[in-house]
Amino acid sequence: MSTYQSYRHLPSLAGVCSMDEAAKPGLSVEECVRRLKRYHYACKRLHQTLTARITAEPLYELKMGFSLHAHLCADHATALRKRVGEMREPPLGLEAVPDPNLEVFFDEILGAPTTEELLLGLYEEAVPALKAALERHLRDTNPLADQPTVRICRFALLELGDMLAFGAQSITALVDVACRQRLADWLSLLDDCLAAAGGLDGTETPSGKTVHRRHSAKPYQYDRVPKRDHRFPDPYNMGVNAEVFLYDEHFPPEPKTLMMFYKRLREVDVPEMMASIITETEGKPWEYYRDMTRQLWDEARHAMMGEAGFANLGIDWPAKVMINYTWSLALNTQLKPIERHAVLYFIEQGLMPKTGKRFEWEVGVASHNPLAALFQDYDWADEVLHARIGRDWYLKDFKNPQEAVRYGDECWSRVLMNWENWRQQGLTQHRNWWPDLYREACLRWSIEPDPNVLAYSTTYQTVRADLKKLTGSA
Repeated sequence: MSTYQSYRHLPSLAGVCSMDEAAKPGLSVEECVRRLKRYHYACKRLHQTLTARITAEPLYELKMGFSLHAHLCADHATALRKRVGEMREPPLGLEAVPDPNLEVFFDEILGAPTTEELLLGLYEEAVPALKAALERHLRDTNPLADQPTVRICRFALLELGDMLAFGAQSITALVDVACRQRLADWLSLLDDCLAAAGGLDGTETPSGKTVHRRHSAKPYQYDRVPKRDHRFPDPYNMGVNAEVFLYDEHFPPEPKTLMMFYKRLREVDVPEMMASIITETEGKPWEYYRDMTRQLWDEARHAMMGEAGFANLGIDWPAKVMINYTWSLALNTQLKPIERHAVLYFIEQGLMPKTGKRFEWEVGVASHNPLAALFQDYDWADEVLHARIGRDWYLKDFKNPQEAVRYGDECWSRVLMNWENWRQQGLTQHRNWWPDLYREACLRWSIEPDPNVLAYSTTYQTVRADLKKLTGSA
């Protein structure tokens, strides 16, 4: 043990560690990089899996959780990529698969056919394996020499802990003993994959056992058709349009907050659509996937802002508000990925003028609902970021902004919303649920309903023309 004494008992070594800890053996740069590449691969594959499963996952809470966790994994993959690039590693080799058994491991989880299998694969196999590897890195490395990596590991471990807590609660809610028993062989296969790879970080002696693909024997096929749970009983309902109501100057600001909460919650379809762009777009720089996933998570946050807004008013939104998926369904099934991105960019640009996000914030302030004003304040800030992401990753493929907007408008005009066909097929009656929602809110506010507000109704056929006139976008 060192006999070193710091000057006047001041923290030595910038508080990073003790002198004894700084003197311990640690990982070489070569070994550190070898492990970092495996952590990076794990984060990247987790991001891929979480993103790819958002659209077709029916449970709303899992869609939201997967959106957050995909964003976290993308950020941690970015930090790991940067660190590898700092450690004498040109070219980085970060697109290579570090071990074929790890590839099978993550392919199996990606291809899990049920929600229960997916949850177990993610939160009882993959994330714990990554957490254990990072904890081992902290034990094995020299905390002074490798402090930049230590910092990355510590931040990652903090958020991996949050992911595991979410996963544990979800598994408790959805996976019973009988289900776990049915999946025992598959979970053993995942364990065998890790053992054959020498652990996620490759520090253990490989088992030598040959693993055989099960779910991934057939290549994974992304499902771009959105799925919703029973709390979305009428996902084709287009009987209420928030935008037309919001921009009608004859309506007071208080009920407009209800429409804004509806509009926010309805944004659950944006992650469903953006996940399809990210999953089906290949060959972009990693930063593209990171930035697009950040936007995807922001849109999920916006949906939860709407949920929280209704909850704050004591309104049971599944019983009162019909949240449709017609937008994500139409874009995902009718357009190519670049065309979906074009529509997204076109709509985002229409939100930037004073008739867009600023207007919604002003409505929130005027309504004297502090939560509505707060949520719209942050929603506005997020949309400014999203417009920049669009300029960074969509606009660059066009000669000028006008051409990019025209292309988005053209793509959007080709999207067919089968309003009348859905009704004729018995999928929806496009029920106007607004009066019931407004009456309940008035009870909460202890006011009499405004007859003009109560009588509001619209049809989808009028929406595009009205919005074009009001906001410059459709």
